[in-house]
Amino acid sequence: MRIRFVLAVVLALPLGAAAQGTDPNLGRNLASTCAGCHNIKGDALAGMPPVSGQSKEAMLRKLKDYKEGKQSATVMHQLAKGYTDEQLELIAAYFAAKK
Repeated sequence: MRIRFVLAVVLALPLGAAAQGTDPNLGRNLASTCAGCHNIKGDALAGMPPVSGQSKEAMLRKLKDYKEGKQSATVMHQLAKGYTDEQLELIAAYFAAKK
């Protein structure tokens, strides 16, 4: 009986963690790494293209193109490789929401 209870508790732990969801600020936090070149709001800084206000799909495609080496750049192709596709999606969603 005791073993079943312990087993039930252990098996329920991942479900409880999953039910809490992800950090609602994760997209913003990931996008903050872009601030040095694009500003945290996604506005253009000296010589950099603005990234705010683009559709999430267009931004995500560009980020994946950098990651896959389809788009050349000074550093973006290297930076994009450091993120998972899910993280790139969060970054794209964050900047798409900035108008």
